[in-house]
Amino acid sequence: MEETVNFMRLLSEESTHSTLSSDSCEYYQTEIFDQLPSIQASRPEQNRHGSLGGCGGSEPGQRLSHDHLSRGPRDKTSVQPLRNLPMCIQAKRSARDRRKMQISNIGFWESWRRSQSISRRRVWAQMGETLSGLLPWRHTLHVIEGRFGVGVKSYFVFLRYLVHLNLLHCALISGFILGPTTFYGRSNNSEPLRFGDNDSVLDFFLGSGYLDRSPVFFGFYTRGSLDLPCLNTPLLYLAGILTILLLSLIMVVRRTTVGYKHTWMLGKRYSMNVSFKIFCGWDFTIQDPDGAALKRSFIRNDLKLFLEEQSFSLRAAQRTLGQKVRLYLLRFILNLLVLSLLGGAFYLIYFSTKTSLYEKEHYWLLSLVLQYLPPMTITFVNLVLPHIFRKISSFEDYSFTTQVNATLVRSIFLKLASLGIYLFFLTTTKQQQSPFQCSENKFGREMYKLCIFNFLATFCNAFLLNYPRKLLQEKYPTSLLTRLLGKQRFLVPFNVLDLVYGQTVGWVGVYYCPLLPLIGTVTLVATFYIKKFSVLRCCVAEQRMFRAATSSVLFHLMLLLGLVMAAVTLGFNLYQPGTTPDENMFSCGPFRNGETLFNVTGLCVDSLPGAAQTTVRYLASEAFALPLILAEIIILTSYLSRRRANQKAIERLKDMLVMSSSDKRFLVKQHATMLRRGKNVNRVRSAEDTPPIHWKDPPPCI
Repeated sequence: MEETVNFMRLLSEESTHSTLSSDSCEYYQTEIFDQLPSIQASRPEQNRHGSLGGCGGSEPGQRLSHDHLSRGPRDKTSVQPLRNLPMCIQAKRSARDRRKMQISNIGFWESWRRSQSISRRRVWAQMGETLSGLLPWRHTLHVIEGRFGVGVKSYFVFLRYLVHLNLLHCALISGFILGPTTFYGRSNNSEPLRFGDNDSVLDFFLGSGYLDRSPVFFGFYTRGSLDLPCLNTPLLYLAGILTILLLSLIMVVRRTTVGYKHTWMLGKRYSMNVSFKIFCGWDFTIQDPDGAALKRSFIRNDLKLFLEEQSFSLRAAQRTLGQKVRLYLLRFILNLLVLSLLGGAFYLIYFSTKTSLYEKEHYWLLSLVLQYLPPMTITFVNLVLPHIFRKISSFEDYSFTTQVNATLVRSIFLKLASLGIYLFFLTTTKQQQSPFQCSENKFGREMYKLCIFNFLATFCNAFLLNYPRKLLQEKYPTSLLTRLLGKQRFLVPFNVLDLVYGQTVGWVGVYYCPLLPLIGTVTLVATFYIKKFSVLRCCVAEQRMFRAATSSVLFHLMLLLGLVMAAVTLGFNLYQPGTTPDENMFSCGPFRNGETLFNVTGLCVDSLPGAAQTTVRYLASEAFALPLILAEIIILTSYLSRRRANQKAIERLKDMLVMSSSDKRFLVKQHATMLRRGKNVNRVRSAEDTPPIHWKDPPPCI
């Protein structure tokens, strides 16, 4: 049975008014089809397969066309709403008429299915628009995007995401911890909560006194009337904390993978050339004329950055051996300087932590400063060293993108490592304190002070540094101090690092300070308005465009590292080798009278039926680890195979796009040749049909 090949042509005035017959058109189309570059490129492979598989079969062009038609994507425009189609009004009306004709030709069931699909899409679109309209600060984000671009907006979007995440944490804390404590009460020997004579306002900054006895910290929650084997305050408390960490892990991993997929799709595999930057780089959400001028400067600076990177690549390729040796030696010395600065910062954190933990009775102001000495040291280190790293990277002769990435990596390591060093010193030195102190509350107070001081540093930086600097620039724009300070710019990476640092502190301290997510939500909302004031009132736009899409992956990856640090710290504090109930006689919170995480869960398992006990013990044993590892290996192997198949499909589609563009250029050339040939034939025919003109001889002159 012969295969038929269907050809679809674009209609034009020349094609509709052509004088060629249908047979000649079909012959010409078949001849042109055989001359397409894609057919010519695939012919050697088809000849090879034909020689291996024997003679016979259909023509190569027909077989390739049939394969393309069989593998072609299904047309989904017939089920999409008309307003979602990128067409003009006249084209949408024509599409609506075609749909009506198709509905009259198809059956009732298919017509009903298409109408229901269109209705569902319309309902989902309306629900999405309604939910997006309920998002807070939508208008503010639009204004910031119009004046400063998408990069600065990405910071505020990330901040809003952290607010939503902390609100989810507050809901879980209310359901698992605050709710049972409120309805079932506390233990009978618990002291009532009242403001004592020794309490003061400083307790709200230090986390001591009245605040130490309040629901803010771990020691407030004790066993109440809810005291069942598998439903009691310790298990609910532990379940709430683990649920918070697990949901945070799922949400952060999801956003990280989605961002990585977007970056991978728009990364090195698909190069953005200069024509794309010029013709597709405009942001149509800009409404302000100043924002439009800013966007033009962004595109100009992006092109300058592209040219700088190209010139840097050429300059790097032309380096001699001696220049490379001197450059590597300079980079080695600068990296030693960076390591020395990091070591000095870590020692400074250790010294401040030791001084704060062993401070004696002093005047209240000096005592307050000593209590906040570790947070002040960490904030000072995180504020100064990233700018020093930024200056150091400018001397290492890297490209601008590599300079930004090197500064970000060093700043990330600084922030997380400084917090990790502080937590290590805090957990190793707390055993030397008085055994009659609640160690969990003491650890929670340190996290509480870190959170409070981080917000105070943000407030002071905005209203005591940035705003007076802006007033000085407005009143004395030509002064020497104004020229030395320069214009303020909103550095998105460093500000996002501050957000990640605060969220990591919240995750680390949520077990010891259950209301820390609520405090974090309030401080994040206040931080949003402080940063909004700082950006709109005090800052000018950055000269070089910040690539928010590519750096968001790094931000969420750093957030994931902070979550891992919080989980490791919690696991280390819950189970410390060598720590037994006899070594620390005083206990507070849900786990009292020698109770620990392990014996509470063990009592719950022992109270279950026999089959449930066997199942739980098997899931917690080493025997379950082997099938779990095998299942993970199978799943990872399947995903790896799918990734390789998708990568091959992407390469094939890229080749098809390249050959399609070649076919289009070839067809345009053939069409132009046909038009020129037709015009020449018509000119010759008109010349032949015109009768010759006979000139009469002029009369002779007399």
